[in-house]
Formats: sequence, C-alpha cells, structure tokens
Amino acid sequence: MTDDTVPPAEDAAPQPAAAPAACPRCAKPLDLCVCEGITPIETRLEVLVLQHPQEQDVELGSARLLTLGLARGRLKVGLSWPNLAKALGREADPRRWAVLYMGSGDDAVATQPGTLRLVDRKGQTVEDPTVLADLEGIILLDGSWSQAKALWWRNAWLLKLRRLIVHPDFVSAYGNLRREPRRESVSTLEAGAFALAKLEGDDTLVERLRAPFIALVARYRAVRGNRPPKAAANRPAGEGSRKPDWRGRKRRPR
Repeated sequence: MTDDTVPPAEDAAPQPAAAPAACPRCAKPLDLCVCEGITPIETRLEVLVLQHPQEQDVELGSARLLTLGLARGRLKVGLSWPNLAKALGREADPRRWAVLYMGSGDDAVATQPGTLRLVDRKGQTVEDPTVLADLEGIILLDGSWSQAKALWWRNAWLLKLRRLIVHPDFVSAYGNLRREPRRESVSTLEAGAFALAKLEGDDTLVERLRAPFIALVARYRAVRGNRPPKAAANRPAGEGSRKPDWRGRKRRPR
C-alpha cells in the first residue's frame, strides 16, 4: 500500500518566490504601473534609446516611459550595432542625428542652467544653431555610468553624430532616491524631454513627458518608501550611484 499522505508544510522542499507580475506595456511591477494614462506625443524629431542589456533598474528606470510617451520613440536593447542604419532599422544620415552623452568631467563645464549644448569631439562648445535645426532625431544611452560608457565605446559610429550635453533648469524627480553630484544628473526621460523641448521649441514637452515619471516616483515612495531600488542598492562597492544613460561619467569618491 502506498502512502499518499501529504507531508507537513515544514517538510516540503522550499519553493522559489514567484516574480511579481509586470505590466506588459511598461514592464513595471503592477503596483508601480503608471502607464495607463500615457498618450504618445507627436514630435518632429525621432528618439531612439539604446539600453544596455544589463540595465536592471526595473522599478525606477525611465527609458520605457519616455518611448511610450512619444509617437516617434523607440527602445532597443543591446551592446552594439554596426552603424546608425542598423540601430534604426533603416537608412539615415549620421550628420542629421545627435547623441546625448555627458562624457568626462572636462566636458561638463559650468554652464547656465536651461542650456542645451552642442559640442565637438573635444567637448568644446560649437556655436552653430543651424546644425541643430537640421536634425532628424536624437539617441540616448540607458544604463549605469559604466554601462553607458560601454555603449559609447562599443559603437564607434556614435562619433559621427552630433553630440549634445544637457544642462537642465530643474532638479530630477528622483530626489533623494538617487544621490548625484550635479544638476545635470537627471533621469533618461528627463534628459530626453529637456533636449526635445529645446530642439522642438516647445517648453511644454518637459512637463508633459515628465508627468508619468513624477507619478512613478510618487507611487514608488507610497508603496516602497524612500529606500533605493534593489538593483541600485546591490550595485558592487566602488561603482558609486547609478548614472543617467547619457552621461557615462564615473562619480568621484567623497
């Protein structure tokens, strides 16, 4: 006779915790989802976000919210692409595209807040507004500072694009959830929104694109409290806090 008695719960093999359900649209945990009310905004410029495959900040990451909020926004995950055309999936002139990348400390010169700066390969400001008027789109790099730097160096074709540095006139909605050394340290979404507002000549884009992100941070505080996301809290010692995708600059130790 076989014994079909169910063993006591304490004797059963432990089961791994199930992953929390996620929204199929924004990929956030359902208790943090704020994408229901997002309506894509029409813009003249296209926005392409290149996300490092190891970017793990699922809860507070803003890249997907940015591309959901733009009719001409796209997110691609990977480490490298042969050229701009392969990244876009169509032919394009690199001279009519720009990339947001902060670069080294030498490039981040003191600049009046509220400025979008066009720089050359040496990080020197280029005074030629006609160049920006001819742009077709912008690229943002999404990941930690080291991941953004990896994307920058693995994709040499980015050097053929115009390079932009943002100097926002607002403080990131992250607040004390992220410790950053300079005002320019904002989220991917905020950097993209600021750049688009300047390039499109529409200051309302900042507020409209930031609204879901601000709602996300508020929801996070209500549900999780003021502790940083696990992915950021578990980052190896010495890497410092997470940097926005477009900067690629290592934080100096205090």
